[in-house]
Parts: sequence; structure tokens; C-alpha cells
Amino acid sequence: MAQPAPDIEVPALAGKLAVVTGASDGVGLGLATRLAAAGAEVVLPVRNPRKGEAALAKIRGGHPGAEVSLRELDLSSLASVAELADRLAEEGRPIHLLVNNAGVMTPPARQSTKDGFELQFGTNHLGHFALTARLFPLLRAGKARVTSQISIDADRHAINWADLQWERKYAGNQAYSQSKIAVGLFGLELERRSRAGGWGVTSNLSHPGVAATNLLAARPEVGRGRATVKARLIRALSARGILFGTAETALLPALWAATSPEAGGGRLYGPGGLGHLSGPPSEQKPYARLRDVDDARRIWEISEELAGVRFPAVQTRASA
Repeated sequence: MAQPAPDIEVPALAGKLAVVTGASDGVGLGLATRLAAAGAEVVLPVRNPRKGEAALAKIRGGHPGAEVSLRELDLSSLASVAELADRLAEEGRPIHLLVNNAGVMTPPARQSTKDGFELQFGTNHLGHFALTARLFPLLRAGKARVTSQISIDADRHAINWADLQWERKYAGNQAYSQSKIAVGLFGLELERRSRAGGWGVTSNLSHPGVAATNLLAARPEVGRGRATVKARLIRALSARGILFGTAETALLPALWAATSPEAGGGRLYGPGGLGHLSGPPSEQKPYARLRDVDDARRIWEISEELAGVRFPAVQTRASA
């Protein structure tokens, strides 16, 4: 007899404003749907307006009273990040939940963002770093919880400090891992600085395990004309309930991290099943690569320079 799919209860979120990146499909769309269903007003910053409109229609179709709206955002463009932040600042509403979920994974060949950064590092990390920094006054006003989505690949490889942009020799999997390690270092450092500076912002991490989402599907825009062999294998096993999760279960750790009263800052949440590949969300010890405070400060300072943004200055203690 098949086991029921895991799920969690989401607290009432009426009166809360949530921003979810990458919400036009997959895990992000699922997250936006669950937040809207719980009563939050949800902003979907999207790169593709057509996909964004389809996402709105899907959310409203299942939840006719949902308060959801679109904004334009291309995380591979720092100018686009600034434009979104300026627009939200003009609207002047405190943000209570920010889920840094969007991402791009393993283009076959090295590609650059509009600002010249390696695509995965620039989109997955720098884009979200800049977005969080530029939205910071609204996040602070809302005493926000910021949940940043990493990957089990953040437990592999390392930051390529000598060549952050992978200009000398590109390795897609290693560059992807680096981008997610950077996201994790940033998310934990944000929590440390918020505590030290009394910012009132809570920052934690989540990862979806492994599921049949669109990250490894055919993505012509990143030079992948067909789904990878890995993606096809994951999809086949996931459909049979073997080892891997689904898009519906993969969103649960981020949903828990972003909304549960039991989820705290400076923590990592992921699937609790075998190998943390699938299953109900559980707290996990942050990967060793994410616990180095010196690395966190280093990537923070580099990211401020590269992205042209600044968080408030604060003195943090030398502790993980």
C-alpha cells in the first residue's frame, strides 16, 4: 500500500506580504500557491511574463480569493534587481517573507549574466544577495523571515576563490555547487549580522532534496536542448515513489522554513528521508562548507563589491 505524501500545516498568514522568486513554475509556484492559500499576499517577480500570467491563473483557479500579483525580475541583471526593489520601495509595504528560490543549474557551456558574471554564481547567488540588500529596509520594517534555497550540492566541491567566475576552466557542476555554497554562506551570515545588529530579520536555509523539477529539464535559454539523462532517471523513479521526491514534496522544507513558528534563524531544513533526498521536512545540521565564518565574511564582502550594494555595517562575533 502506497504511503501518503508528506505534508505540513501552514499557519494563517493573513496580513503578511510574501515575495517568492522563481514562482512561475515548479517548486516556486508551489510555494507561492501554499502561501496564498494561507492568506498571504504574494508577489511573484518573474522573468517571463507569459509564464507569470499562467502561474497567476493557476493559483487563482485553485484559490479564487488569493491575493497574488506579478512584478518583473531578471536575477541575471543587477539593473533588473534594482528596478524591482525601487518599485517595491515606492509601494512602501513592509515585506514579511522573502523566499530566495529561483535558480539556474548546470548550463553545458559557460554563460555570463548581463553584468559579466558566470551565470550560476551571478543568478543564484549575486542576484539574490543584491535583491535582499536592496529590499532590506522593507524586510526590516516587516521583521521578515528570509529563506534561501540551497541544494544538496552545497555539500560538495568548494568556492573557487582563485576564479569565482570560472573564466579559466568551466565545470558546470562545480560552478553550480559554488553558487549554492555562496547562497548558504550568505544566508547564515545574514542571520549572524541581524542578531549582532538588532535588525529583527530572521534568515535560514532550505533545500528541496532531489525531485523531478525543471532545473535539469530542457532549457534552450541555457543551451540545453533536451532533459539530461539524470533528469529523466529522477523523473522515472519519482513517478514510482522510489527514492526521490516530487515538486509538491520538494517545496515543503522551504515552506516550513519560511512559515513554521518552530523554524528558527541560522538553521537548515531539508527532506528527512533516506539521504535527505525526499520525505517530510526536518532540521539538518548545516553542511561543513557553510559553517566557516571567515568564508562567510569573505563572500559577503566580495558580493557587496560585485553587486554594488551595501547592508548596514555591523561587527559580528567570530562564531559559527
